[in-house]
Amino acid sequence: MPGAEAQTALRVEPTGLSAWQAAQRLAQHGPNRLPAPPPRGAWRRLLPQFHNPLIYVLLAAAAMTVALQDYVDAGVIVGVVLINALIGFIQEGKAEKALEAVRAMLASRATVLRDGERHEIDATTLVPGDLVLLESGTRVPADLRLLRVKNLRINEAALTGESVPVDKAIAPVAAATAIGERHCMAYSGTVVSTGQAHGLVVATGQTTEIGRIGALVGEVRTLATPLTRRLDQFARRITAFILVLGALTLLYGYAVRDMPLLEIFLAVVGLAVAAIPEGLPAIVTIVLAIGTRVMARNRAIIRRLPAVETLGSVTVICTDKTGTLTRNEMTAVRVMLPDATLEVSGAGYAPEGGFQHHGAAIDGTRHAPLLALAQAALRCNDARLRSDPTSGWQVAGDPTEGALLTLALKAGLDHDDCTAAAPRVDEIPFESEHRYMATLHHDHAGHAFVLLKGAPERVLTLCASAGDRIPLDPAAWQARMDEAARAGLRVLALARCDMPPGTHALNMSDITRRFTLLGLVGLIDPPRDEAIQAVADCQRAGLRVKMITGDHAVTAAAIAHRLGLSDSAPLTGADIETLDDTALRQRVRHTDVFARASPEHKLRLVVALQAEGELVAMTGDGVNDAPALKAADIGVAMGHKGTDAAREAADLILTDDNFATIAQAVREGRVVFDNIKKSLLFILPTNGGEAGVILLAVFAGLALPVTAGQILWVNMVTTITLALALAFEPAEAGVMERPPRRPGEALVTGLLAGRIAYVTLLMVVATFTVFEWVLSRGGSLEAARTAAVNMLVIGELVYLFNTRRFTASACTRDILTGNPVALPMCVLLIALQLLLTYAPPMQRLFHTEALDAATWAVILALGAGKFVAVEGEKAVLRRLRVRTM
Repeated sequence: MPGAEAQTALRVEPTGLSAWQAAQRLAQHGPNRLPAPPPRGAWRRLLPQFHNPLIYVLLAAAAMTVALQDYVDAGVIVGVVLINALIGFIQEGKAEKALEAVRAMLASRATVLRDGERHEIDATTLVPGDLVLLESGTRVPADLRLLRVKNLRINEAALTGESVPVDKAIAPVAAATAIGERHCMAYSGTVVSTGQAHGLVVATGQTTEIGRIGALVGEVRTLATPLTRRLDQFARRITAFILVLGALTLLYGYAVRDMPLLEIFLAVVGLAVAAIPEGLPAIVTIVLAIGTRVMARNRAIIRRLPAVETLGSVTVICTDKTGTLTRNEMTAVRVMLPDATLEVSGAGYAPEGGFQHHGAAIDGTRHAPLLALAQAALRCNDARLRSDPTSGWQVAGDPTEGALLTLALKAGLDHDDCTAAAPRVDEIPFESEHRYMATLHHDHAGHAFVLLKGAPERVLTLCASAGDRIPLDPAAWQARMDEAARAGLRVLALARCDMPPGTHALNMSDITRRFTLLGLVGLIDPPRDEAIQAVADCQRAGLRVKMITGDHAVTAAAIAHRLGLSDSAPLTGADIETLDDTALRQRVRHTDVFARASPEHKLRLVVALQAEGELVAMTGDGVNDAPALKAADIGVAMGHKGTDAAREAADLILTDDNFATIAQAVREGRVVFDNIKKSLLFILPTNGGEAGVILLAVFAGLALPVTAGQILWVNMVTTITLALALAFEPAEAGVMERPPRRPGEALVTGLLAGRIAYVTLLMVVATFTVFEWVLSRGGSLEAARTAAVNMLVIGELVYLFNTRRFTASACTRDILTGNPVALPMCVLLIALQLLLTYAPPMQRLFHTEALDAATWAVILALGAGKFVAVEGEKAVLRRLRVRTM
């Protein structure tokens, strides 16, 4: 709609709204802010933390220990439950924080025209129909239809992903135009880079583009992580198993063995206490917390503990381009002179790098055509570069002009000397109508000249020659421009013409076809060097990397090619609009590059990949990334250049804004999951052995080899020592050379279950052997039970070293030194067992007796035999080429 028609449709006079109209519309449309969600009370956030099958099992274990009047152990179990609930409580509310961050993007003040006068008002009181005045550096306070513009360029990177400021105009565009192409609009939360404008407010608050994104973030449900899904599934299965086993044991003991009801009930309680892995949640939490600490040292901050493990499970990384894979710093990478094309090394605004022609270095100070172009790039320029000790080289002004300044410095020019040698006298600022900037200079000998910089299509029409008065060949230059465009480069042209001496004013009439073309400059927001390596590392680890950006398809494909991604057939936002969900799922399988994507498109792409069974990580730094970050299985935001909205919606924040950190985070995520599986591999045979001993005793009609109190002792001391040591286990060899786990893979795989069953059987046999051996020698029931308890603990101690490698041999030197915690924990466990066996207070509490040397010899021999038996099973797996479980 033309601007005048838009004003008519909103019933706005050229003098703006009256105070009465503004008040009436404010009452009708509401304030210009996003509605705050109703606050959730602390209890409403805390109670759901207990809604988890594993927590139910733990509470049942606590109830049983209370029934046994073992209040200390009951307190320990309840403490574990409360710690887990507290962690979830603290992490709750991610969506609310993300919405608050999006609301904070709205400008706080706005300059408007009301009753024919300029007023600075609170931006929350803006209403549709207000006339807003914009100037360089201001944040756009609402969605505006532009009515008048002068040299207006707006940075929309946070909204669209476009890496350079966008030229704005007032000409209407089609209603279906993509948001990044709506040049007659200025959107709330974006920032004016240069120029001035008058705009008509057409949307405020929740109806703005940022408001729609906020609504998307609020609508997206947070997905369960792979770890929580697997633990829930495991907890449900083990709960059902324990209940069925307990009921069968109770019926068998009471009906078949004719045991007293109280006695068989206590045996079943002991069975349940033995089978429930009450230490598992605490160990999982500790493993995750250690992974969080390691990742923080590697510049990655975890906002939710399970996100550590999730990184090790992802199969697809969807990454934003601008600022994530690229530097978000425009860089001149190619100079097209009349007689040569030079490649430019270096990236970003740091004046480090040089020029090459067919691989040979070029000295810019001695190359006249290059020097002439560099001088024009420096003088016809309004940007400034500054070096900061912490953030490096930064540009003040337009990023493209900053790249041209850096190019001039690489050519050996000094900014102050160059500008002093030919001061600027007058200028014609860049306008989208004429698509160039012109500056008038004079040297101190009285010579005057004009420098021209702008769109090559426009500058070429004003040039009569190229270089040393060589006739201009438009077709040849057009071919060079087309080649640069195919490489994803943004091209600018630079030209010069002499003026009569004494010229002190520059007019549009002076800009005629008399310029000499100095050359073209190709610019791009280059990929980070470390991102190229990180993409390769991820691909080697079996992860698929997909680029989703708001930038143009040609630019995105060029960057993808440099990164090693497939750049064939990029899918654009317009293409996505034409596809239904089924067709989109088909396309996402084979496409690596998605361009001109809106927030809704990014969200649909993440959902489509998840529907294909993929576990998706989404990286990004803009407001436009927030809904997809929250919808993904794990959201990864940039901490330095990222927006608050992206950071608050994410699970993982990279403090160095470096995509390469993701590869390290994926590795750490795999280590964390390995250590959780090792903890399961260690804890479950322990519980299985204890439960098997009780089951065998009940079904064989024998005395129980261990009491419920002794079982809780074993579980407690081995959890705080041996199982804890596994949390500090370093990575196994080749952790980043195996494919990701299948999303539907069970927590306990077939191989893992086989090992658990095998070790459980060894534990039961060893414990019953020593129990019966002590009784056969005439020892008391208490002495036999003491020997059985110590056999369980020694069996677990040697099994710790088996477990530290899934299938690799434990008979290596580093098995004792690789984990700094394992040996001290073993010493502590031995000390605790000696206290249990020989300290009178412990003997009275747990009904134990002192053991003689012969008994200890049998226990140690059986422990060594168990270690050898497990190593034998691992040797068989190695012969079958099994590397992990």
